[in-house]
Amino acid sequence: MKWRVVLEADQETGEWAVWCPELPGCISCGQTEEEALENILEAIELYLEPSDIKLDSGAVVREVTV
Repeated sequence: MKWRVVLEADQETGEWAVWCPELPGCISCGQTEEEALENILEAIELYLEPSDIKLDSGAVVREVTV
């Protein structure tokens, strides 16, 4: 999958902030642009990783397609 990411350099520190607009809260940073890109890749993988959820015994799980 391809995801858009936004990189911004901090004028004071020279470090890079990076985030994925389509994944709220999926952000990272790095001392270089390359490091920031490597870090956001890991952040996106973790963001999309399924997590175990505990449901009450009568809960119904469905899938939807958007």
